[in-house]
Amino acid sequence: MHSIFDRIARGFAVLGGCVLSGLIIMTCVSISGRSLNTMLHGDFLQSAVPGLANGLLALGVGPVKGDFELIEVGMAFAIFAFLPLCQLAGSHATVDIFTARLSARVNRFLRMVIETVFAAALVLIAWQLFVGMLSKKAAGQTTFLLEIPLWWAYAASLSGAVAAALVAIYVTAARVIGVATGHCPLPPEQEADH
Repeated sequence: MHSIFDRIARGFAVLGGCVLSGLIIMTCVSISGRSLNTMLHGDFLQSAVPGLANGLLALGVGPVKGDFELIEVGMAFAIFAFLPLCQLAGSHATVDIFTARLSARVNRFLRMVIETVFAAALVLIAWQLFVGMLSKKAAGQTTFLLEIPLWWAYAASLSGAVAAALVAIYVTAARVIGVATGHCPLPPEQEADH
């Protein structure tokens, strides 16, 4: 069972990494294009080589149209795509100044409670993304420049949120078993109380 959730979580993380890498490349291209466009409009190039400057401008040298819209959509997906692996690996930020002094049994119980609350929160987030997606689809809303249907962004984020919620429910069940039996069925690196 763990290997199925591990493959799902890693698959989403790889997909999120690819989207994030694409956004980084697009941002670099857009910034370079914007800078080059500014230089091509500058007095120096317009007086020194006006034909070349105007020719490059006519080709469309400039920022990527709608770059900020693509970043918003892509980042929303990337964030949700990394959540399943983060949840499965127990990699969320923790502050254990107080809990470090507690017994292993108490820490297992606290971890179970935290995982349960986190799973409930992820299920609620997934549900709200679903409701928002239906609302945006019914309204026919689009982004301003590229006119991308907004519900696409919600659907992309929803896929990661659903995967994160399913992984969180699995981890919660494993933590409940761990509290009930004293042995958590998660692999040792995820079972250890940090």
